[in-house]
Amino acid sequence: MKTVAVVGGGITGMSTMHYLQRQITAQQLPIQLVLIEKDATLGGKMVTKKQGDFIMEVGADSIVARHKSVMPLIEELNLQEQIVYNDTGKSYILTNNELHAIPTNSVFGIPMDEAAIEASTLVSAAGKEQIYRDLTIPNDRFTKEDSIGDFLAYFLGDEIVEKQIAPVLSGVYSGDLYKLTIASTLPNLLEYKNKYGSMIRGFEAHKELYDKTASKKFISFEHGLVQLFDRMESVLTEAIIYKNTAVQSLEKKDNFYQVNLTNGAQIEADYVVLATPHQVAEKLLPHPALQQEFNKLQTASIITVYLGYEMDDAVLPANGTGFIVSTHNDVDCNACTWTSRKWHHTSPSGKLLIRMFYKKNNARFAEFSAMTEAELTAVAREDVRKSLHIEEEPNTVTISKWMDLMPVYNLEHPQAVKGLEQKLRQNYPRVALAGSSYYGVGIGLCIQNGHDLATAIIEELQE
Repeated sequence: MKTVAVVGGGITGMSTMHYLQRQITAQQLPIQLVLIEKDATLGGKMVTKKQGDFIMEVGADSIVARHKSVMPLIEELNLQEQIVYNDTGKSYILTNNELHAIPTNSVFGIPMDEAAIEASTLVSAAGKEQIYRDLTIPNDRFTKEDSIGDFLAYFLGDEIVEKQIAPVLSGVYSGDLYKLTIASTLPNLLEYKNKYGSMIRGFEAHKELYDKTASKKFISFEHGLVQLFDRMESVLTEAIIYKNTAVQSLEKKDNFYQVNLTNGAQIEADYVVLATPHQVAEKLLPHPALQQEFNKLQTASIITVYLGYEMDDAVLPANGTGFIVSTHNDVDCNACTWTSRKWHHTSPSGKLLIRMFYKKNNARFAEFSAMTEAELTAVAREDVRKSLHIEEEPNTVTISKWMDLMPVYNLEHPQAVKGLEQKLRQNYPRVALAGSSYYGVGIGLCIQNGHDLATAIIEELQE
């Protein structure tokens, strides 16, 4: 019997386990699966906490519904009846201490039609004229490996990128738009530009798709994202699962890898998947040939603060779900989600639940990182007071720090990953890197990564 060891019980590791087991069962293969997770619970950066009536996602708060990998997994796990969708309110950008609604027909602040261009209160008349350049200027210079910031500024103008797009897109991808590739962010925009001569015409050509998903963009579950991992674990009936256990070292033997665990156990594995942050993989794979490529991978950090109140969330602006901070403001936060408004299941009684975000590019981030929870709470309360004029004291506070755990796909990222793949084949055959450090930060991409990797492993072990 052969053994596959998967290190890391986040969404990529669990998806890999799920699809490995499905193929092993379907083909009746003599393969033993082993999952190794250093924490007491599965989920990685998808963590659900409950306090009183509040449900709080202290990592990722939802899953993008339209990715092709998402619904098949949910259906395989029979979780369809537990799905909840986000409320479709307005998102705002806070600039000059005023909230400006992001036009409805926009994707990450990028206008999808003329109405969205004209509806913007952030962009001047001259700036709006620049956006129409997209309709007339062909693409004769950009490829998917070029900067998404340069691409958008060239065709839409600097003003809308600076004032409306960058605040949204930089927040999603945790990086400077001018240092992120088109391929790692919005490759469909390049496809639209090349095929239709215009991003806006591309959006219009796919209007039915966007209209269909507009009201159900994001999904969670009635009791939080933890339900996904509870169900995935429950169906791994043939797997050995270690929790509260880390991998101490990985030793390459003649025909297998010896995986040494912190609990003293040793696993002889024919194939090893490292579905961990790249810093963990780097320590387990100390071969000098890999270090140069690992060093090219970059990360960001984020601190989030949940504030829960006794008051009703009707105190919030009507039909809104939160704001992103742009320039010339008195607040210190980078963004604020009105969680109880966006996700009704997180506060069944309708009480106010807000989540504040403080990111690594924040001028005060080093200071925030060193603060106590009481000090961070005071900062968050002051931001709520300034932006939403709420003076009351919260009765629930939950703070999470994700330090150097948010992958940033800079311009060197694609080549670094290709280099790692090549050098792994040479120095660590049958060891695979997986997850958001390499193959996409979205949850759908992580699920797809696990699915595709499971297929490749089964094929290789049968050779």
